[in-house]
Amino acid sequence: MQEALYYKQLDKNKVQCLLCPHLCKPGPGQYGKCRTRVNQGGKLYTESYGILSAISSDPVEKKPLYHFQPGSRILSIGSFGCNLTCDFCQNCEISQIDQKIFSQHPFRAPEDLVGKAGLHRNNIGLAYTYNEPTVYYEYMISCAALIKERNLSNVMVTNGYINTTPLEDLFPYMDAFNVDLKSFRNTFYIKRSGASLHPVLETISKIARSGLHLELTFLIIPGHNDGETEWKEMIKWIADHCGRGTILHVSRYFPCFKMNSPPTPLYTIERFMNLARLQIDYVYPGNSPQLDNHTYCPSCGNLLIERFLYESTLKGIGPGNQCTSCKREVVGVFNNTEV
Repeated sequence: MQEALYYKQLDKNKVQCLLCPHLCKPGPGQYGKCRTRVNQGGKLYTESYGILSAISSDPVEKKPLYHFQPGSRILSIGSFGCNLTCDFCQNCEISQIDQKIFSQHPFRAPEDLVGKAGLHRNNIGLAYTYNEPTVYYEYMISCAALIKERNLSNVMVTNGYINTTPLEDLFPYMDAFNVDLKSFRNTFYIKRSGASLHPVLETISKIARSGLHLELTFLIIPGHNDGETEWKEMIKWIADHCGRGTILHVSRYFPCFKMNSPPTPLYTIERFMNLARLQIDYVYPGNSPQLDNHTYCPSCGNLLIERFLYESTLKGIGPGNQCTSCKREVVGVFNNTEV
């Protein structure tokens, strides 16, 4: 075990975790809501440090990141646990876990993992993903610091449920984020995810203001977050707080974990995308290979990036990240140059 960052000691050997908005106060021998942090003798420890559920070389598009070095691969890692309890979780086998899982897997040192990242051809760095990276924060930041020493990139795929100080302490190390915005209704977050909406919106706003690369993902679940009024409010908020040049992925839901609603109809995905494109320039379907997910210039319609599943090819982006037809600048990181 590793002593946790971001906590304070309380009376009677209790502690308060300050990592995420739950602000858990576990007593001796008790765990926080994430099931990865435990109070041992009046100190908070993380049991997930160096314990991985998966290591895989993925296309960066799979994160999903469509405007961050497209066509590249990134070594992706995950651990166990989550600070949300979504009843529609797509990775429930590793996120909603029994604490005993940590004693069943070997430790992987950050130096070993970062060395592996340097061996993969066309690998741009490390992605912290699969389960929620916030709950293995200490391991993530250890690896991220070593990755930056090698002039490689760090990517965090997150639910955004993290407090301000630990989030901002990540900024010197991270290059790109994908944040999962599950709904624009606090009642949804309370009922379906065991959390609240406002901290997620704060996280998104802070990343947008940081100048780091940001993409958002929204999973449409029929009957739960597919109301047009909610969509319009959310789209306006994204445009106002993140800018018209935001990259937004609209993902199709399939039944999983405790949720048995039918899959999202493709026409629902298309309806949302059409609404979003009135205020956001880059909107893409997710989990929907039947739909067009190429990137086109918002000004002239020129094909900028061609995609087939997770394979991307730059077609119409020239020097200075400009559209080769009308010279409009394209938002994103291409050839290690950010706009």
